[in-house]
Amino acid sequence: MSDRVPTRFVRTLLKMASEKAYDFTAMLADAGIDFDPLNEDSTAYRTEVSAMQYSRIYQQILLLLQDETFGANGSAMATPGGFRMMCYCIISCENLGQAIKRASEFYRTFFDERGQLYANFTEQYTRVGYRKLNNTGIRVAAADAYGLSMWHRFFGWLCGRPIELKRVDFSRDAPQNIERYKALFGCPLNFNQQYDLLYFNSECLAWPIVHTEHSLREFLRTAPYQLLIMEEDSSGNKLSAQVKAMIGHDFSEGFPSFETISAALNMSAPTLRRRLKREGTTFQQLKDKCRCDTAKLYLGRPEKSINEVALQMGFTDPSAFHRSFKKWTGMTPGQFRSSQRRGATAEHS
Repeated sequence: MSDRVPTRFVRTLLKMASEKAYDFTAMLADAGIDFDPLNEDSTAYRTEVSAMQYSRIYQQILLLLQDETFGANGSAMATPGGFRMMCYCIISCENLGQAIKRASEFYRTFFDERGQLYANFTEQYTRVGYRKLNNTGIRVAAADAYGLSMWHRFFGWLCGRPIELKRVDFSRDAPQNIERYKALFGCPLNFNQQYDLLYFNSECLAWPIVHTEHSLREFLRTAPYQLLIMEEDSSGNKLSAQVKAMIGHDFSEGFPSFETISAALNMSAPTLRRRLKREGTTFQQLKDKCRCDTAKLYLGRPEKSINEVALQMGFTDPSAFHRSFKKWTGMTPGQFRSSQRRGATAEHS
């Protein structure tokens, strides 16, 4: 799991805003980015930002441009909020295969040909991506790779576990920095192909959708943050990763119960408890881990008071939050926030 995002992804979003003559200075300030991502020659320039900083820029530009397709397909929506509505259309699907079919149908209905989500299932491989026209002879751009990567992660998020890719096709020429693209997908890349496509084993289509409308609302509020911090190691496909995905990062309205999660995973509560124990963890430990990670995230946002963070973590008594956070990290929330500021100062010096 990584909490860092290449600055070039921020640059892509800001260029979209500047092309529409929007001033993005206030966006950068709100996201806590203290340098110009468009000026690589500046001494203050940094090659990475945090996943939350990127997500806050993304959310603001999404509102400006009414574009909820991860800023990647260059196609105008027939109606604002289309991606959000697509999510609500597929969240009740039983498995990934149904979700991909329904998403593809949604995009055929509301998008023009450039933005339609292409899906093809065979016994061995599933192919999902975009059909793009007249792209030969042009190098693959970061937006092409980013768009496919976000769909890959979104499908994994739906199932609560990462999906191992077998290959990725691009309709354009190979980029100059091909190693970055290899690291992004972790599989063989093919260029000058007919379509931009992800390939993965079709056995993944039977994986159940583990999320609910409640966790979807949280996802949409912070997208694409949860996709950026997803575990990328698909070798284990641990059950604990699915449970963590269902617990999520929004605790202001409480936690999903153990019984709710076991039912969503189609197993009895004793079976889930036993399988988690086999993986060396418990439901309580997973809840604490999710709560701790999210508390660290919000403590990194200086505009939020520690008491506000405590409420978002589901603590009505701030002193209980202090005790729990110290138990998790060995530091009080205030000490952790101070250490983060010192680290940021050292990084910039």
